Amino acid sequence: MVEFKAVISNPKDNKTYPIPVEGHHANSLLAKHIGDEVDGIFVGLPGYKLVITGGSDKDGIPMRNDIHGTKRQKVLVSKSVGFRPTHKGTRKRKTMRGDMISPDIVQINMKITAQGPKAISDLLNEGSESKDGKEAK
Repeated sequence: MVEFKAVISNPKDNKTYPIPVEGHHANSLLAKHIGDEVDGIFVGLPGYKLVITGGSDKDGIPMRNDIHGTKRQKVLVSKSVGFRPTHKGTRKRKTMRGDMISPDIVQINMKITAQGPKAISDLLNEGSESKDGKEAK
């Protein structure tokens, strides 16, 4: 079974929401690319539209949109995704992962492009009830 942690960023309130994605919803995200727009129902946000902005695999290697496929590749990078140089003009050869989501990916970063009818906080708090039947606040 494939399992992801989707990190959803909301540009309206500048907050991020980690949401676990399992089962057939996780399988439907396989073979999607960075930049693809997906329906929010896959991460438990019906009515929302999300765009995939990146992610990382089981070893923490970041995804990059200019490497096609699911493979790992050593790339010479300057200041960009996965590398922050300490001196101006520094370049380094780093291992990066391709732009396609595979079973090796653990975290998927997404951004909301279209809001749904309900607020995200309402949708995420609906399923969180404590053991004694009372809702968590």
